[in-house]
Amino acid sequence: MKKADKVAEIISILQKEFPDTPVPLDHKDEYTLLIAVLLSAQCTDERVNKITPLLFEKADNPMDMLQLTVDEIREIIKPCGLSPRKSKAIYDLSQILMDEHGGQVPASFESLEALPGVGHKTASVVMAQAFNVPAFPVDTHIHRLMYRWGLSNGKNVEQTEKDAKRLFPKEIWNDLHLQIIFFGRKYCPARGHKVEACPICSKHGRKGI
Repeated sequence: MKKADKVAEIISILQKEFPDTPVPLDHKDEYTLLIAVLLSAQCTDERVNKITPLLFEKADNPMDMLQLTVDEIREIIKPCGLSPRKSKAIYDLSQILMDEHGGQVPASFESLEALPGVGHKTASVVMAQAFNVPAFPVDTHIHRLMYRWGLSNGKNVEQTEKDAKRLFPKEIWNDLHLQIIFFGRKYCPARGHKVEACPICSKHGRKGI
C-alpha cells in the first residue's frame, strides 16, 4: 500500500472513531487554557482538571494571579508535579502578560514561546485550540503512535511534527492531533497494547511493537 493511501485510511479511521474532538483540558478562555496546558507537562489531563478549579477560583486571569505568591500557587498545584518550576513560570508569565500584552494571551508562536514555561508544544496547543490557527502539537503519545504506525522514524518530537505536517492536510491538523490522542488512550496504550484489537495497528502497525 502506498503511504498516501495508508495516511488516507488512518485519517478515515480516526474521523470515524472520534468525530468530535473536545479539548481534554477544562478551561474558559485563552489564559486558563495556557495555564492548564503548562500544568499538564508530565501530568495527566484528569489530574490537571481536578487542580485547575482550585487555582482558578483564586485567580483565573493574570492580574489576579499576581496577587498570589509563588509559594501560594505552588501549594495549590503541587499534585501536578514539578510545582516549584511551574508555579514560578505561572507567576512570571502572568507578569509579562500584564506588562507587555495588556493582560491578554498573545496569538503568535513567537510571543507565546517567549513566555516562561511555554515551549513549542504548549504554544502549539494554545494556537490550535484557543486561536484556531493550524498547528500540530506533538506529545509523547502522538510521537509514539506516529512511529508505531510507520509514519515517522521516532528520532525526536521535532521530526515527528515535521512528518505529521507533511503527511496530513493542514485543514485537519487541529482536530487530528486530538483524535490521535483519544485513539491512543482507547486502542493504543504504551503498555498492554493488543495489536489485533487496534483498528490501525492491526493493519498498519510496525511488527513487534
